[in-house]
Amino acid sequence: MVPMRSSDPAPVMTDVARLAGVSHQTVSRVVNGSPHVSEPTRAKVMAAMEQLGYRRNGVARALAMRRSGTLGVITFDTVRYGPVSTLYSIEQAAGSVGLGVSIAVAEQATSDEVVRALARLQDQSVEGIVAIAPRHDAVEALSTELRGLPAVLVGGVHGGGSGPIAAGDEQARPGQPAVGIDQRGGAAAATRHLLDLGHRTVHHLAGPRGWLDAEWRTEGWRATLEEAGRRVPEPVAGDWSAGSGYAAMRELLAVDPDLSAVFAANDPMALGALRALDEAGRRVPEDVSMVGFDDVPEAEFFRPPLTTVRQHFTEAGRRAVGMLLDMIRPGDGPAIRPGPPAVVPTELVVRRSTGPSPHR
Repeated sequence: MVPMRSSDPAPVMTDVARLAGVSHQTVSRVVNGSPHVSEPTRAKVMAAMEQLGYRRNGVARALAMRRSGTLGVITFDTVRYGPVSTLYSIEQAAGSVGLGVSIAVAEQATSDEVVRALARLQDQSVEGIVAIAPRHDAVEALSTELRGLPAVLVGGVHGGGSGPIAAGDEQARPGQPAVGIDQRGGAAAATRHLLDLGHRTVHHLAGPRGWLDAEWRTEGWRATLEEAGRRVPEPVAGDWSAGSGYAAMRELLAVDPDLSAVFAANDPMALGALRALDEAGRRVPEDVSMVGFDDVPEAEFFRPPLTTVRQHFTEAGRRAVGMLLDMIRPGDGPAIRPGPPAVVPTELVVRRSTGPSPHR
């Protein structure tokens, strides 16, 4: 073994992988104690670490001896409004207490992609991880690969508020810290608002299958109609885009041309639905009332301005960073503290796209 000189740069995970003849993600699994590594491979990686003088970084050991001043963020989506807004809120919350953020984007929600993203962050000696988990497969991969590390999930994991357990809640493994926004409660408020205006029932333009937020919003809509004893129409799913909202609205009109109230799973889908209604000669809100979800910055400039459900991403980011600080810097004082519960409330914003039912 050739000892490292003090002037040599500290070895990183890629150096260990090269010497051991294995992949970068295999080294990461060994570092994090994953059971998905054979004993011969584990021994080979450990020998390479010893030869190079590699030391586990801040994530695996929570930087017991030093602090990098940086948090890591793993995300799977840098396009959609929700994940992007969540990412921005985490960065703002970290910056408010003098911490930087390093971001790793996983192209797919698989364990291998999570391991690669985690390895990139480990090489930067981040102190802990905030992972944005918008889909079932993302939660499963993250829960497996982040087990035992200082990490907090943010997304639809706890999107059901204080209601009964429904789709997605069982995905959070015991002991896995997580923060969510009350998707179910927001959808329920949107649906109740339309019922209170005298609409006999509410149709739903749902989000895509596999997305936790979409499932919680559908659950809140459905439960509210059932509790009110109203007919529950078959929802039509889109893919979060305006184009899919346009197509879904055309499909709904073909099935029920007399519908009077629609709850769209997000604001872009509501925008597409508004165009479909306009082309069909249906006035909003005189003939059909429309509610969206998210309160994107453009929502108040839709024609008509869109009634929607506002998500408080800033508070979600603050609570997630607060939870992580409780793990990695418990003695630093209450600069940020999440406080109960782990679910951030939503807010119904009423604008001109909703009005009394024409069938009253």
